[in-house]
Amino acid sequence: MENQPNKFLHIAVFPWLAFGHISPFFELSKLIAQKGHKVSFISTPRNIQRLPQLPPSLQPFIKFVELPLPHIDQLPENAEATMDIPTHIVPYLKKAFDGLQQPLTLFLETSTPDCIIYDFVPYWLPPITSKLGILSIYFSIFIASFLEELLVHKSNDEEDNVISTVHFEPNESGASDMFRMKETFFGADFIAVRSCMKIEGKAVGSVENHCKKKVIPVGVLAPSLEFSEDKKDENWDTIRKWLDKQEKKSVVYVAFGSEVILSDEEFTEIAKGLELSNFPFLWIVKNQDKHEWFVENDSNKNGLIWSNWAPQLRILSHESIGGFLTHCGWSSVIESLQVGCPLIVSPFQNDQGLNARVMEEKMVVVKVERNDGKFNRDSVAKALRLMMVEEEGKRYRSKAEEMGKIVGDKELQQKYIDEFVDYVELNVLASKQ
Repeated sequence: MENQPNKFLHIAVFPWLAFGHISPFFELSKLIAQKGHKVSFISTPRNIQRLPQLPPSLQPFIKFVELPLPHIDQLPENAEATMDIPTHIVPYLKKAFDGLQQPLTLFLETSTPDCIIYDFVPYWLPPITSKLGILSIYFSIFIASFLEELLVHKSNDEEDNVISTVHFEPNESGASDMFRMKETFFGADFIAVRSCMKIEGKAVGSVENHCKKKVIPVGVLAPSLEFSEDKKDENWDTIRKWLDKQEKKSVVYVAFGSEVILSDEEFTEIAKGLELSNFPFLWIVKNQDKHEWFVENDSNKNGLIWSNWAPQLRILSHESIGGFLTHCGWSSVIESLQVGCPLIVSPFQNDQGLNARVMEEKMVVVKVERNDGKFNRDSVAKALRLMMVEEEGKRYRSKAEEMGKIVGDKELQQKYIDEFVDYVELNVLASKQ
């Protein structure tokens, strides 16, 4: 552990109940703990149980605080994350999450952390931290361009316009998403964002200028193979043996995250697009009903369909992977670019369209074309061929490798963490004087 000029801090961390949020909050917690600070990672019991094992060196520094999720009639039993429920029930999960206000307040009163790093959902939290004299930090797991879009509303393109994906009207949770974002964002002492200046310097400056608060990039928080995955994983052994038989950079890795559920039509068009492209593929299928295409293709020697958990970073790191067909969630983009793997993207929801637009401008992704909001097998195959083998795709493949030198630069990314923690230390010290 590095020596700090100031006393070690106690930092509480409180993510929203989605693993696209929990995972980067967890990565940030580990990096803070590496610097000797005590971290209280607060979530529900089942979500904490799902987290990867902490390395022994960090176990003394990170304490898991389990707050049982209040019962809501509309939520299935044991549903504690967005991955456990269909999208239309998510407002009820937010309602249950709001029920954590009292136990969280009790924890803050009795444990007296120096600061809390929190997500966009708990609109009720900033007044509590202000009253208790606890430094509050809003951490955006989205790119800075997402915050800029909300503040400035730059895009007129419906497909990548985040404004159209953020709900303004109150829902079953009792508060709209926009209200939650506004209260948590403007109620914070300062803002942390999962990005870096070499990728989004202009957007970071624009957000800071518009919100009149300090905005600090914490780096991309690329997961480490050393920390994130069990080296003796049976799933990986099976997948690796199949990948080892494929030619270098010949395989399309296909995965759409834990929350995207493809319609039957979308599923079929992607499947047929993969067939038309004629590339070997590894397709991770989650939250998807068994489809007739599976029955026809279970013995398909050109592809491997995998419905169990899969170690994504290990897969992307394998030399046989030539491209990643994905929804363009920010975590997936980071994991892919970390190893210089180019992306073929088809955004579906939330910030994915905006991520695609920003990464298209940097020429590290090729977007599957849509007509009237829909893609087809031909557009899927066309995008795959362009990125994987065509002359036009050479520049994209080269740019992805270049971007990998930024995303995968551990020294650079550590510098962002160092500057973030230094800023937290200074502000905690100032708040107590």
